[in-house]
Amino acid sequence: MRSVAAALIVVAGGAVVAGVSARREAVAAGDAEPLAATVRTAVTTARETVRRRIRSRSAAAVPAGGPDAAAPEGSGPASYPAPPDRADPGTGTGTASRGLAGARGFVPALEGIRGLAAVGVLTTHVAFVTRASTGSPVKRLFGRLDLAVAVFFAKSGFLLWRSHAAHARRDEPGTARPTREYLRSRLVRIMPAYSVLVAAAMLLLEQNHVNGPDSWIANLTLTQIYTSNFLVAGLTHAWSLAVEMAYYLAFPLLWTAMKDLRGDAARWRIPAIAAFGASGLVFPMLPWHALGLLPADVNVQILPPSFTAWFAAGMLLAEVATAPPGTLARLCRDQLSRWGWWVAGGAALVATTVPGWFTEGFVHPGPIEFAARTGLAGTMAFLVLAPVVLAPEGTRFPLLESRPLQKVGTWSYGVFLWHQLVLHAAFPLTRTRLWDRRMAVIWPVTVAGSLAAGAASHHWLEEPARRALERR
Repeated sequence: MRSVAAALIVVAGGAVVAGVSARREAVAAGDAEPLAATVRTAVTTARETVRRRIRSRSAAAVPAGGPDAAAPEGSGPASYPAPPDRADPGTGTGTASRGLAGARGFVPALEGIRGLAAVGVLTTHVAFVTRASTGSPVKRLFGRLDLAVAVFFAKSGFLLWRSHAAHARRDEPGTARPTREYLRSRLVRIMPAYSVLVAAAMLLLEQNHVNGPDSWIANLTLTQIYTSNFLVAGLTHAWSLAVEMAYYLAFPLLWTAMKDLRGDAARWRIPAIAAFGASGLVFPMLPWHALGLLPADVNVQILPPSFTAWFAAGMLLAEVATAPPGTLARLCRDQLSRWGWWVAGGAALVATTVPGWFTEGFVHPGPIEFAARTGLAGTMAFLVLAPVVLAPEGTRFPLLESRPLQKVGTWSYGVFLWHQLVLHAAFPLTRTRLWDRRMAVIWPVTVAGSLAAGAASHHWLEEPARRALERR
């Protein structure tokens, strides 16, 4: 565990760099006091607070949910008044008056991140079948880019939880969205293109012709991860879709369980979500097979409870993004500090590739190693997404918002779905044998083919299916 602690120290170091940089920039811009003055102010404030409480226990208090907890219905979470001492002399408005980029609406930079994550997963699969996932630092990194799935899961957690977090902050009863409408939208988004992929993989790949009805049903219903021998050529990556679908079904239960944590009680939402995420680090370490609670041929490490940390990372960001901007938002305010977050996220990913700390390639890890890897991947996802969703509203991310990456993000679901079939075709197309060390040949062909397949899937399958099914 010393190695894991060292990795976390590296991650924390990046966060400290971000914090120091943000503080220095704020002081230079006149948006914050020097540290000594801040400490004096904090001590004085604490002393006065104690005196006031002693004098009168009935003094009025700010709602625990923050300024927007008592805001009128419909005011939204994205705009907060600036304190008088934080006003910008040039405009008369404070920096705090800007909401956070991820508080509501479409966030273009997230689309760019999703596109990069899809290419990352593809890269790991190419590296594995070309024996380029082990043996050197770069190859080991290729072999761990599959942890970009954590970014997918965290992004889903963020977007699906955000409206409910804002709903609770506004102290509104119930849940923000009807369950039936939500589940229908998820099925319409996921299942049409995925069903076509299953049929294509089963029919086009000769090695799948031996699969019987049970295999078809398990893969079409995304229940294959609960069975033994679920790996099917062209569909091995669909385990993550099965996990994601399980969380889609679980989210309404979580919303309902937390619906009373609103208004003043909203302060308990973050600890509750953190505990939920931590449960995923404990689950794979429990001896389920030895206790006879799971069949011996079911892999605990692909069951949905093993990935709560990844979804919780996004849920936590949703809670922070819809709350009044605080410390984390200040740490995402300037460009240099945002790079500090990303460097720390990269360090978390690189830590999972260090020999002696973690095994290389697609080797089944032990429970403790798996939990440590999962925890670092969840940390990485949080650190990668936070600078985007917690930045001030209107912040631009030129690379992530560039037209090419926006296109890749738009096509990313199709890229993810079809890249395994494209990878199968890349070997005969390039006259390469499976396991030949020709990643430099197979990777560009797979990327190009997957982008084309993703674009075709989006334009001719996903969008037409969505329009047709949403009209019903």
